[in-house]
This record gives sequence, structure tokens and C-alpha cells, in this order.
Amino acid sequence: MNIFIAGLSFKVNDADLETLFEEYGPITSAKVITDRQTGKSKGYGFVEIDNQETAEKAVAELNGAEYDGRTISVSEARPREERPRRDFNRNGGGGGGFNRNRY
Repeated sequence: MNIFIAGLSFKVNDADLETLFEEYGPITSAKVITDRQTGKSKGYGFVEIDNQETAEKAVAELNGAEYDGRTISVSEARPREERPRRDFNRNGGGGGGFNRNRY
């Protein structure tokens, strides 16, 4: 089961998330989502646990718990929706702005 964790402190990293969930049993992965440009945490992450029963117990016990001074929300992750890829070089957009050929 893929588990979504929201409300994380911005100091929490992948290893912290792994430590929090591994007390429930073996986990496959733990990932805090970070901003691509700054590398700073976005305050949420995902944990993958193969055993359904273990995963459900972790969700039930950790949802609403306090972790690193923040109340976290823990739930089963929804499947990622495919979004159309944005292409900024098509559809005639862009440009605009300043005309250098003034007389």
C-alpha cells in the first residue's frame, strides 16, 4: 500500500519518515517530497508498505498523531492522475513585451 503523509515539519527527511513507519513492519520506500528548484521539503511525503494489514495499522495509528511538533494526516494514497503535459512552445503563445524597432 502506498501511504500519503501530510503536515510534516519541513525538517523531516526520508530517513525520519522511514524510522517513523518501520516500527509497524518492513517498508519498501519512504520519500519526503521536495521542491525541484530549492530542494526544500513541501511538507508531505509517501511511504510504501507491502503488507496490507501492517499498512492499515500504521494509517490508523498515525493519522492525527503529533510528529516533530506537528499534527500529521496519514491516509492511503490515491493513484496519481495523468495530467496533460504543458508545452510552452506551441499554440502561438508567448512573446509580447517590448518592441525594439521604434522610430
